[in-house]
Amino acid sequence: MSMPVTKSPGYVIGEISPEQFIVDHTFLYIIKGIMRCYDGNKTYVFRSGEYGFARKNRLGRYKKEKEDGELEKVFIFFDEAFLRMFQEKHRTKVADFPSTDTMVDIKSSELIPNFIRSLMPYYNGGGKIDPPFADIKREELLVILLRQQPELAGVFFDYGVPQKINLEAFMNRNYTFNVSLQRFAYLTGRSLSAFKRDFKAIFRETPNRWLVRKRLQEAYFLIEKSKKRPSDIYLDLGFEDLSHFSFAFKKLFGLAPTELGGQKRG
Repeated sequence: MSMPVTKSPGYVIGEISPEQFIVDHTFLYIIKGIMRCYDGNKTYVFRSGEYGFARKNRLGRYKKEKEDGELEKVFIFFDEAFLRMFQEKHRTKVADFPSTDTMVDIKSSELIPNFIRSLMPYYNGGGKIDPPFADIKREELLVILLRQQPELAGVFFDYGVPQKINLEAFMNRNYTFNVSLQRFAYLTGRSLSAFKRDFKAIFRETPNRWLVRKRLQEAYFLIEKSKKRPSDIYLDLGFEDLSHFSFAFKKLFGLAPTELGGQKRG
């Protein structure tokens, strides 16, 4: 799942993307703590002992909360090459999956916690499972998931790419996600050049300029009307650091975000 690496204990099979974009189907298990996942439409909450998986080619932003000072989690990524190999080996049948939600529910089963416990001896000190065992354990998990929910094959083995959608509606809903223009173009079913051309025709502005202005306007509202602290909102609005956010805010509005409304907060 698309999540920045933290100092909190975590166990990973696969590669974590630095973007707020779910590159591969991703299994998530919370050993201890709370994880809140927002996809632009809905917030999903996972607590200690809970699990699910996220579909690829979706946007995702996460907030982590420690429990008793601890946060421990497991991520297992299923890339397309591995899934194609699995499907060929197991001759898996595929049917339509009814839900289109980003986070897919997994039925409760003792097999899942038992599987998580079985991973621990294979991890090295850096939270990574040793390569010789990684694919074996991924295959084991996928067998478990498909045995108890065969319909999940309709998600795992769908190799389609995003189709062309309404760009204006998509961008107005997802402008706060910190992803590249290439990702936005891909998710709207366009090449980068077509995305920029269509964007300019709709918004009369380049994507980069529009994104910064739109995010800053939302920040202005949150600080002035909702009394939010700049340091609490800049990441959720797609900015990578507070200093860049503050500089851009002052350039657009003529005052620093901490000065808005005469309130010295930050």
